Amino acid sequence: MPNKTMKPTELTNWLDELLKADEFQDYCPNGLQVDADTPISHIVTGVTANQALIDKAIQANAQAILVHHGYFWKGEPSPLTGMKGKRIRTLLQNNISLIGYHLPLDAHPIFGNNAQLAKALGLTLTEALYPHEKNPVGNIATLDKPMPVADFIQKIETSLGRKTLHLSGNNKTISRIGICTGGAQDMIEQAIKQGCDAYISGEVSERTTHIASEMGIEYFACGHHATERGGVKALGEYVQEQLGLKVSFIDIDNPV
Repeated sequence: MPNKTMKPTELTNWLDELLKADEFQDYCPNGLQVDADTPISHIVTGVTANQALIDKAIQANAQAILVHHGYFWKGEPSPLTGMKGKRIRTLLQNNISLIGYHLPLDAHPIFGNNAQLAKALGLTLTEALYPHEKNPVGNIATLDKPMPVADFIQKIETSLGRKTLHLSGNNKTISRIGICTGGAQDMIEQAIKQGCDAYISGEVSERTTHIASEMGIEYFACGHHATERGGVKALGEYVQEQLGLKVSFIDIDNPV
């Protein structure tokens, strides 16, 4: 059984290097966001550091939470009051550090959200959605052979355990698929430029329907949360394997 401990800074330095965190211009700080200055032997992983996940981490006697969606986003109010204040107060009062990785976890070629979603759907990542990006946060993937759209929808729903919203571009089969998890629906036009016949993301906008229909691309809105469970789960498993820390993935369901 894992029994090693690490300091919060020691663990995040290791994660920063693994995920190349300093190579990203992000919307939030990556790495250690709340330092409880307590040795870590048990980490809880999850998609978002909401109050429910914090409460679960307390029940699990964890000393750290590792997430994709952490805190301190650009443009949000700075005062630690209300919901934000309660979350951080709960972390510190229970000696729990918070570690978050946003774009670095989207982009990682093995543990990234795109990579893990592609793996779950039987897709092979072949290139960047934006060809000149050093660390692409969007990818292009292919199927071994063209697949009927209806069969691909069934594959998505079986893999993610939820319904997907399909916007039709009137293609009978698909084979070249753009993919960017989360709230990246507006990358659909870049997928079209790159010759994709389908595009997968998490969310959807009113305009997405018209783009898909008029430009002839299949769009699958699979859920922001659902498409981003895989990355942090895989990263946590790797941390446990490599560092000997106990890691528990806790999924706080979110229909969005």
